[in-house]
Amino acid sequence: MKDPRIIFVFMLALVVGCNSGKKEQKAEKSLAITVPKLVTADIEAGIKDNIAKKVKEGDGYFNMTTDGKDLRLQLVRVHTEYLSNLGPRRHFACVDLADISGDVYDVDFFLEGDPGNMTVTETTLHKLNGKPFYTWKQRGDKTWYTVPVQNASSNLLGVIEGVDQFEFHYEVTLPEMKESARMWIPVPQSDRFQTVKLVSLHAPVEHKIIQERKYGNEVLYMELTPEQSGEKVELVYDVERHEKNPYEDTSSPTKYLEPSLLMPVGDRFQVLADSIIALKHSEGAIMEARALYDYIIDNMRYIKAGIYGTGDAVYACDALTGNCTEFHSLFISLARSAGIPSRFAVGAAIPSDRDEGGIDGYHCWAEFYAEGKWWPVDISEANKYTALATYYFGRNPANRIEFTQGRDLKIEPGPVSGPINFLAYPVMEIGKIPAFPKTFFSFIRKASIELSQN
Repeated sequence: MKDPRIIFVFMLALVVGCNSGKKEQKAEKSLAITVPKLVTADIEAGIKDNIAKKVKEGDGYFNMTTDGKDLRLQLVRVHTEYLSNLGPRRHFACVDLADISGDVYDVDFFLEGDPGNMTVTETTLHKLNGKPFYTWKQRGDKTWYTVPVQNASSNLLGVIEGVDQFEFHYEVTLPEMKESARMWIPVPQSDRFQTVKLVSLHAPVEHKIIQERKYGNEVLYMELTPEQSGEKVELVYDVERHEKNPYEDTSSPTKYLEPSLLMPVGDRFQVLADSIIALKHSEGAIMEARALYDYIIDNMRYIKAGIYGTGDAVYACDALTGNCTEFHSLFISLARSAGIPSRFAVGAAIPSDRDEGGIDGYHCWAEFYAEGKWWPVDISEANKYTALATYYFGRNPANRIEFTQGRDLKIEPGPVSGPINFLAYPVMEIGKIPAFPKTFFSFIRKASIELSQN
């Protein structure tokens, strides 16, 4: 689920910048002249400089204390999507810092100063291994404040029930190409839970839709030349999405017992699944799946560090860390090893606490088959928000869009590298070499669109 900080800092910037009275207006004009122009790259440099100084002072570590525990941290990444200027010489940044124990903390920073001369004024720990200590809530006057997670409503924790309607933007910036290239982009389709209409498609070259037959996915395919370097491809969809609950499907589930390249079945996964399920074998597939679900919640940590995002169940089983891809790949390998058909789906989670803006990447989930129905599960979100663990066993919220299903996707024409592991971001090859174009998701909720038109 995506972070409300991006809208928080935007609204705070408005509050800081809005003054009444002639004297205040004159002061603003004076500041506009004297305050250096600042971009997010300046804030990124500022927070990195401050962290580097603390690391030098701390004998190689960024030191913090929380709940009586001394943390020895190292920088993992800066969340560039949240860097913001809050007003004259006031800035916001958040970063991931890894402790020597392996825990990863998401830390919020407030800074003051000009480019090349910024100081940190406030530091707070926002998340531990993906689990937030607080979330943001908007007041009636449009300012924002923090709310402890235990006091937060479901919508602040990422859940919209019932129906959600929004415009979804999928934007790709092509990298520099010195020879011909090919690219494959997922195309979301309508089903019983989502109605997807392609509003517009902008591409610099001719393109076509090709079919992936095993799982029924559609893929946008295009061939590119160096002349298209730096150009954009943008798809805009109008989406109505319904909350997903257990549902019947007349197709055979047996193919979802087979292994995939990164989701093996049997051997160590059979042994582990049997030990987790234990006496629940006599209680039915739903109880068995719940035992696997709870095991992953209790034992895995949501950490975007090291090797993650490939959906390698062996790695997930060994490291017990990763993002949504590792959580659900491990679940699928265990479930299939226990004889429970399970499948993989990927798309994006639409923020529930704001009505427009950027989305922090793709999101994936799983489904298992029991009692004649497919049951959605979102284990990584349940791991973050344990209060919603019951909800996410058998439910997916309405604020989602699904791109594709399945793993090891085979299409024609396809990549030289072979079957596609899963398709969320574009797959691209320049010549025969994989490339990774910059990809950005954003959305506008329908209520916000209607308001802007009136």
